[in-house]
Amino acid sequence: MWGLIPAAGRGSRIQPLAFSKELLPVGSRTEDGVERPCAVSEYLVERMILGGADKICFVISPGKSDILGYFGDSYAGAQIAYVVQPNAEGLCDAIFRASCVVGATEPVIVGLPDTIWFPENALDSLPDCPLSFLLFPVEHPEFFDAVVLEGDQIREIQVKHRSPASNWVWGAFRMSASGFRDLKALWETRGRGDEYFGTLVNSYLAGGGAALGIKAGESYVDVGTLHGYRTAMTLLLSRQELGASRLMSKRQAKLTPLEAVALHGADT
Repeated sequence: MWGLIPAAGRGSRIQPLAFSKELLPVGSRTEDGVERPCAVSEYLVERMILGGADKICFVISPGKSDILGYFGDSYAGAQIAYVVQPNAEGLCDAIFRASCVVGATEPVIVGLPDTIWFPENALDSLPDCPLSFLLFPVEHPEFFDAVVLEGDQIREIQVKHRSPASNWVWGAFRMSASGFRDLKALWETRGRGDEYFGTLVNSYLAGGGAALGIKAGESYVDVGTLHGYRTAMTLLLSRQELGASRLMSKRQAKLTPLEAVALHGADT
């Protein structure tokens, strides 16, 4: 399976930076006992690999060679390829430029590299069908692409609508090999004019296509603004504290009564 990462955007909302926004340090990770900063796009790469991707394709602009330098040709066992998008012409253009490396038989998952979301393994919930979206509840869906559902069938994607009819937004999506080809063909038929993937999907649905919305997401943060950056740091800290609390609970559950009394005395 391919994981496609559109990374050609300018990142104007969080500039000035001395590097690509996809390499913005957010949180940290530990390798071989050494803690180091973690680039925001690493979270997406890790989630794609957990979701079954064994090949990653970054779609980058000509000036973003630092992403290539950072990730190289592999990450955690997944091979990495790069495709150049000469001009920032929208998400659809970025996705379908990857058709030169994506095979004709493999499914594709797409995510946004300046986002952090949980749970980490949520992509596992997306079924093997032409098109399915991983959905997250947010407080301000007007800043995102809100997804209107009938059951688990998507009726409409409201692209940055002022008063969306849903507080569920998409954070990633999966296409089968045939779904990828069909959507690319539709985009080309429409003169490649769709900047947002949501408008293309609405046309796809109107033409008889179907897409599923899976409400498996718990939290979703766009790190493309200073506010989002601060929110992401808070979210990561809270998840870290939750993990530490659960680990302590498991350890305490294994203690003998005498050990538990001793530990309680040490804490106090």
